[in-house]
Amino acid sequence: MRDEGDECLLCYFPQAMRVFLTGGTGYIGSRLIPLLGQRGHEIKALVRLGSEARLPAGTTPIVADPLRMDSYTAQVSGADTFVHLIGVPHPSPAKARQFREIDLVSAQVAVKAAREAGIGHFIYLSVAQPASLMQAFIAVRSEGERMIRECGMAATFVRPWYVLGPGHRWAYALLPFYWVCERLPPTRESARRLGLVTIAQMLDAMVWAVENPADGVRILDVPKIRELGKR
Repeated sequence: MRDEGDECLLCYFPQAMRVFLTGGTGYIGSRLIPLLGQRGHEIKALVRLGSEARLPAGTTPIVADPLRMDSYTAQVSGADTFVHLIGVPHPSPAKARQFREIDLVSAQVAVKAAREAGIGHFIYLSVAQPASLMQAFIAVRSEGERMIRECGMAATFVRPWYVLGPGHRWAYALLPFYWVCERLPPTRESARRLGLVTIAQMLDAMVWAVENPADGVRILDVPKIRELGKR
């Protein structure tokens, strides 16, 4: 069950936030931006040249290279919250080099830009951990979390394992396996921590994180994402 304060997640329009977002044309970002816009938040989204038209309507595009240091720092100024969603699509062990060249570098650029712009709250899309699988991916996301902690910004680390939704449906076949593992004491904790979440649950959790800035560092793991996604 949610806490009483969580029940209002999608029931009211809070004070408008100024949000700077990377990865706005991606799987989560393209769905998150319209929800934030509907709730009155002002959104700037980083895009590469030529991708401006892919952003949801009402978004202010910031055209820059997400992998080049200081390419967009000036445009971040004035935002309340920075949401970093850039990542290699469909992560797999074969993409270890891309994780370091794209996920890690983009996080380095984003953290520096956010810190220098005086951002009050940094939301970072990380991954559930620890886990025996996807070590290269987890290592890069963990390094991203470490950078954010060291720079001293208030932050929310969102840690899903796998997000179910359009184009991501193969994992539905694993639901019976998870159901059993979550009920057996030896596997219960890991099955919950590395459980599946839906895209709707992820979006609810991200909206909640934007509208409820962290005080210090906060982690939204799989059980918390599910909790925030209950309506």
